[in-house]
Amino acid sequence: MTAAQAFITGIGQSQVGVRLERHPLLLTLDAIREALDDAGLSIADIDGISTYPGKAAQPPGFSPVGCEDLIDALRMKIHWYAGGFETSSQLGAVIAAANAVRAGQARHIICFRTVYEAAAAARPEEFPQPRPGRLEGYLQWTMPFNAFSAANWVAQYAMRHVKTYGLKREQLAQIALTARANAEVNPRALVRDPLTLDQYMEARMISDPLCLFDCDRYSDASTVLIVSAGDALGDVKCTPIRIAAGAYACDRHSWDQSEWMSSYPTGKRLWEMTDYKPKDVDTVQLYDGFSFLTVTWLEALGFCNIGEGGEFIEGGQRIARDGELPLNTFGGQLAGGRLHGFGFAHEAVTQLRGAGGARQIAGDPKVAIATSGGGPLATALLLARD
Repeated sequence: MTAAQAFITGIGQSQVGVRLERHPLLLTLDAIREALDDAGLSIADIDGISTYPGKAAQPPGFSPVGCEDLIDALRMKIHWYAGGFETSSQLGAVIAAANAVRAGQARHIICFRTVYEAAAAARPEEFPQPRPGRLEGYLQWTMPFNAFSAANWVAQYAMRHVKTYGLKREQLAQIALTARANAEVNPRALVRDPLTLDQYMEARMISDPLCLFDCDRYSDASTVLIVSAGDALGDVKCTPIRIAAGAYACDRHSWDQSEWMSSYPTGKRLWEMTDYKPKDVDTVQLYDGFSFLTVTWLEALGFCNIGEGGEFIEGGQRIARDGELPLNTFGGQLAGGRLHGFGFAHEAVTQLRGAGGARQIAGDPKVAIATSGGGPLATALLLARD
């Protein structure tokens, strides 16, 4: 059965910062070198590349590096590669790679996500802002309504939980407080200063009920995962982590929003793809571009009922590093850095290998979940150390 499976072998990550001077391609190469060293592979062993969303000039810095940049820079000989906006969110690139190695299209695939938005915003002469004009793509559904940030539409779903289910700001705060507590012991984290409940409650509102600390911030970094075929594990020298299941869902981007975010059908679908159950999971690394998205993932994945997410995280003990369901142990995007989805899979592998250092959870973790997106696009990975 191993031959038909897909595994995450090497993992790598560049420096994480704000307004970094290092070119985004060099950050990507830094992360690739670390991942190759981790796996015990060379660039000659790599025969596939998968990324989200591929190279794009707009928005500035959102995706400055594509597959062809790597093929050229590293003189790679590739059998299979893919990258594009129209997929199920960031970790959809990992599912695509897993499917490719299972189908025999490649043996070892580099999956990467590089972001450079903070640096791009600081250097508009190099990364020009889009000119006013006709709106295309998903922006046509939000910009005419002055929804310049995803915070605007995420807040609508969050407010429904406030009005319908009684979600309290003190409960929602636990996502940000937990992230910051975990980031304090992560040497690569973007923000390592302590955060108190009082500071959270006094922060300025961005889009009610989401305040400043409910939103991630632009970062510059690259994260790499190597996905390997089961019959190629003899090439690697690391502890492979099996991709036990993957699921995703996509819905329309329209301002006339769907009743439920895509995290909910994705969570349900994930358990249909595996014999594992929520009780088997040792840690969760759940997308927190906005803190409320994490609440939806907890509900969607069945760790609590719909509408009970606030009660589940109240007080923060249950989701702490030493709690029953350790959450976002690297600090998530709220504190660890906006690695745009890939950071969650990177941390899940780190924890399952017992390599988390000061932030390592107790016991012998063997099963983890990593997610990305959660609004109109959502992806979930179930990872296992066999």
